[in-house]
Amino acid sequence: MSRPMTIAEKIIAAHSGHDWVEPGQLVDVQLDMALGNDITAPISIEIFKKAGAKKVFDRKKIALVADHFTPNKDIKSAEQVRMLREFSQEHAILHFYEGGQVGVEHCLLPEKGIVLPGDVVIGADSHTCTYGALGAFATGVGSTDLAAAMITGRTWFKVPESIKIVYKGELQPWVGGKDLILYTIGDMGVDGALYMAMEFTGPVIESLPMADRFTMSNMAIEAGGKAGLINPDTITEEYVSKRAGRSYQVFRSDEDAGYARVIEYDCSAIEPQIAFPHLPENTVGISEVGTVELDQVVIGSCTNGRIEDLAVAAGILQGKTVAEGLRLIVLPATPAIWAEALEKGFLKIFSDAGAVIGPPTCGPCLGGHMGVLAKGEKALSTTNRNFVGRMGHPESELYLASPAIAAASAVLGRIGSPGELE
Repeated sequence: MSRPMTIAEKIIAAHSGHDWVEPGQLVDVQLDMALGNDITAPISIEIFKKAGAKKVFDRKKIALVADHFTPNKDIKSAEQVRMLREFSQEHAILHFYEGGQVGVEHCLLPEKGIVLPGDVVIGADSHTCTYGALGAFATGVGSTDLAAAMITGRTWFKVPESIKIVYKGELQPWVGGKDLILYTIGDMGVDGALYMAMEFTGPVIESLPMADRFTMSNMAIEAGGKAGLINPDTITEEYVSKRAGRSYQVFRSDEDAGYARVIEYDCSAIEPQIAFPHLPENTVGISEVGTVELDQVVIGSCTNGRIEDLAVAAGILQGKTVAEGLRLIVLPATPAIWAEALEKGFLKIFSDAGAVIGPPTCGPCLGGHMGVLAKGEKALSTTNRNFVGRMGHPESELYLASPAIAAASAVLGRIGSPGELE
């Protein structure tokens, strides 16, 4: 016997040996990929060793990405990466990335075809939900769960309820995936989808490019979501077909699947969004911002460090100069993105404008390095969180926005829109 299911339920059922599953059910699932980074994986490695494990479940299904403090900023971070390196060598981990090969994990893994539609992926990083844009069930876990997964290749879930979010209408100028998800979080709140699978649907989503889809799924966790999924379509297939190195299965929600809630948004009424300190839900439209002068602007991260994001920023910054006294930091998310930005002339545009161009790294997003804020400073960033002290001093302020708003604001010296530069 089967029943209509959402995409999340179908993927979980397929990986747990069930014909169907329902919300609230506890299931043991087989994993396609387990991910850790240079902050979370060292803890997992210690637990792995304490458990007496001698080998990983599958050296091809573990990814260790040293992206958070890359290049190593101090002795402690160097020691953490050494743990990843030695563990990867000992167990012949196929997907270990550091140095010139490392990229921001949630951009790097899809780019390399390591995560694919229909997969179940866990990562010891809360923004693992990014891969839901491919139609995978991907979610963040703790380091202990990652250690267990590296040993067994399995984990357990409580099947989440699904919430369907339908986006209709026509997008306003300069509005993209970042604005849609900020607006959604602003409407729902940071716990509005707590332990739910957020399913992004509707004609606007169907026309969004992959980069914008990744941005939306990336920030599902900022609404409390367990996962943020988009049903695969021809845009997904075009992205995946040239990257996949293994077979995969596509799942889509049944038309009559059950949802805990259905929300509809008229995107024609959504203008570019800004999240004010100190929560992603503190969103306002660009027309309501007022005057917020800035000390720093950051363009990059697993949310908005892709080539499409850099193209938007470069188009706005071309022939312009960063405001006096403001620091603009641009961090292409992977080596391939960095190289493409160089080839297309984007890096020269950023450099000519007065930006600092860094290597692929999470860096300032988590207040790590390469852009930490001093007391009282204000920054606008294309990253995903603006909690107290997120980018540095607890008395600094962080605002979130799209690459278009970030680029324009860097020129204006305050939060503003590209329309003000015309």
